[in-house]
Amino acid sequence: MSESSVIDSAPRPFVEPRPRIQRRQRNESLYRQGLDAGLSELQARLLAGRLVDYEGELEPLVDPSLRYLVHPERLADAPRAAERIARAVAEGEHIGILTDYDVDGITSHVVIRRTLNELFGVPASRLHSLIGHRIHDGYGISLPLVERTLRLSPRPSLVITADCGSSDEARIARLKQAGIDVVVSDHHALPVEGPPPSAYATVNPTRQDCDYPDATIAGCMVAWLLMSLTRQALIEQAVLSPSTPKLSPWLSYVALGTVADCVSLGASAINRAVVRHGLAVINRMGEPCWRVMAERLGADSVPFDAETLGFQMGPRINARSRLDDPYAALHFMLASDDSVARRHLETLDADNQSRKAIEAEMVADAKALARVALEADDPMIIVHLEEGHPGVQGIVASRLVQAYGRPTLVLTPAAEAGMLTGSGRSVDALHLRDALQRAYQLAPDALVRFGGHRGAAGVGVVQSRLDAFRGAMLTAVREQLGERELVPCIDTDGELSEQQLRLETLVEIEGLGPFGREFEAPLFEGRFVVERLKPVGDGSHLSLELSCQGLTLKAIWFRCLTPGQLPDFDVGATLHCAYKLNRNRYRGRETLQLMVEHADPVD
Repeated sequence: MSESSVIDSAPRPFVEPRPRIQRRQRNESLYRQGLDAGLSELQARLLAGRLVDYEGELEPLVDPSLRYLVHPERLADAPRAAERIARAVAEGEHIGILTDYDVDGITSHVVIRRTLNELFGVPASRLHSLIGHRIHDGYGISLPLVERTLRLSPRPSLVITADCGSSDEARIARLKQAGIDVVVSDHHALPVEGPPPSAYATVNPTRQDCDYPDATIAGCMVAWLLMSLTRQALIEQAVLSPSTPKLSPWLSYVALGTVADCVSLGASAINRAVVRHGLAVINRMGEPCWRVMAERLGADSVPFDAETLGFQMGPRINARSRLDDPYAALHFMLASDDSVARRHLETLDADNQSRKAIEAEMVADAKALARVALEADDPMIIVHLEEGHPGVQGIVASRLVQAYGRPTLVLTPAAEAGMLTGSGRSVDALHLRDALQRAYQLAPDALVRFGGHRGAAGVGVVQSRLDAFRGAMLTAVREQLGERELVPCIDTDGELSEQQLRLETLVEIEGLGPFGREFEAPLFEGRFVVERLKPVGDGSHLSLELSCQGLTLKAIWFRCLTPGQLPDFDVGATLHCAYKLNRNRYRGRETLQLMVEHADPVD
């Protein structure tokens, strides 16, 4: 054997894939429509780059308004559900409120509880909050949560779910046998069998027989619509006065849940409207939870925007439910004065710090395990972290999707012996819940539980059948994706001129908000010379001064270094950067700052 053939056959070291910076595709028809409607060139470019296949009206997206909400009567089963809730209110029944433990579930819980108590006059003593513990109880209407409900005295005769329940027929049947009616309100994809037959009513916009025009609304919005319809029913029955306040103030909670649950803020006029209106309510700072959060984040955090909800409030509420008892998050949102809210926020903050430490360790472990899938060019990464924390699976999966551009499922041991629990995150091209449905057809003895939607899902897998599940899942993903190239990509909105690198451009951009999933905050690209650099914080962030065409700007690049590590470039280097514009406030003065998302040295 020749020396060259030995060298050629030697295994090559693994090389971490570098993200590809690329410009977004553009909907040319929408671009021209935007210009004709009076949008600036930049605004039209941003809009057309986010709604590539959109063919609808422009105004509902660029001028979100509550006039675009659709009447809740168009939700299948909603009138029947509202009638049952109205009867429980009128007859003084005990009512259970059973919701998921994430932000969408917690905000749904607040909407339902505050409506029943403050608007409908149901005493707090007749309301029972039922939220499962992520680790000990599991998702949805779990068996432990059913047992807890049945032990209540007095026992509720009605349970209203939110953000869960569509896939929980067996547990709903158990409650029905005990004489408890269950009204399901949810937004997750239903099983192929359809709505749970034992439920009194199932209100879910993803039902095939549902006439509601937007299936992307969050669970908290479904709950808000259902309670709005119940208010109407109670007024028609003369149980409530026609002057009973509407639920509009509760859209503050719906905005938080909508953003944090990562439902679409793109072509959904309804989601865009409730987030914009909800932010306006939040920024009045009328509730302790908003005031105390603003106090914690600092005066420069106000006014809140969608990014504040998604990256500041959402993670703190989710951290509690990921690691421990979720009721502290509920108590924070329901706090009646600032001191109570402040005390609960301390708990949420501490949990969030713990979550970050656990996340960092799990991400490192997951990336090491992911190399096998990457070297095999598998279309999906499935990793089993034998000592991983189940509460952080979803975040870790998201980090791997960002790093490798492939759908990812992270599994950890479940409380139930012999079982694994997992959370998955997808890429735009893959409908994750559909892939799981197909994997279940291929290996029903391996995948015993699953639920979710296009972009995220949860699973229960038999540990001894992990290889069978992995094979079935990879087959299901290949069937959807075909030969599609899977690489980490950073989509940008192109370059900005020197004249556009100013605060006025931020005002122009903000006029298109809110930004979120499928309507991402603008990200630009350009070449800059490094004039100064300095690691800051714990050593993982980089403070920069970048120059372009004679203009020098301050920039920050978060989490780009391992503490103690130096960047692979120095002063004088030219960088191809992907960046966002940011308003930096300091002592009442505002300046433009670049938020670097990724940078490659230019040869």
